[in-house]
Amino acid sequence: MKKHILIIVILCTAFAIESEAQFRYHYYYGRPRVRSRVRVAPAPRRPQTRQTAPKKAPFEPTLNLSIGYGFPNLDKDHLYNFYNSYRGNSSQTGPITGAIDYQFNRNMSIGVIGTYGKVSAPYYNYSNSTNIPDFTGKLENWSVMLNIMTYFPTYNRKVEPYLRTAIGVNNWKQDYIDETGAKVYDLENPTILAYQASLGARFNISKNAGLYIEGGYGKYILNGGLTLKF
Repeated sequence: MKKHILIIVILCTAFAIESEAQFRYHYYYGRPRVRSRVRVAPAPRRPQTRQTAPKKAPFEPTLNLSIGYGFPNLDKDHLYNFYNSYRGNSSQTGPITGAIDYQFNRNMSIGVIGTYGKVSAPYYNYSNSTNIPDFTGKLENWSVMLNIMTYFPTYNRKVEPYLRTAIGVNNWKQDYIDETGAKVYDLENPTILAYQASLGARFNISKNAGLYIEGGYGKYILNGGLTLKF
């Protein structure tokens, strides 16, 4: 009996030792390792710099001179129409334009613009079956106008868009004469009011010289030429 109890005690002791060994193994080696997370501080942000517009050079007032040629000469609209005659194709010269103005800031200048042009057209009686006109109408015109230039803001000084507004007076010389040079009609002069409204641009080739082109209504529809700065 004692022998059997001794065997049982030995087996239980062995089982306990084996269980303790497995427990230690699983505890130290079978347990999953926990990885610690290391926080990395974010890189410092660089201060953002605002993009600023390029600084403009100090403005210097200038005296501007322009000489150009316009087309068509709208003075032809002032040729008279007669009930017993019709008007043929008109011929024209100019207007030739010249302007001088003082630009006192970046956006505006004021000055004077003058124009010169002439138009003529043949007139035929309705009963005329030839190509020879019965008389010819001629208009010669000088105009002087107050000229105001408004320049649009731009960072490109090579191109300067502008608005021209001008108003003034006309000086007319008109004749309606036949082939012999005799005056056929003695009529009142057309309107004394002269005006021009245009939208254009000045293209600066150098600091003191450039070209310009504009379109509008008044004395002409299109005009272009040379501009100088002093």
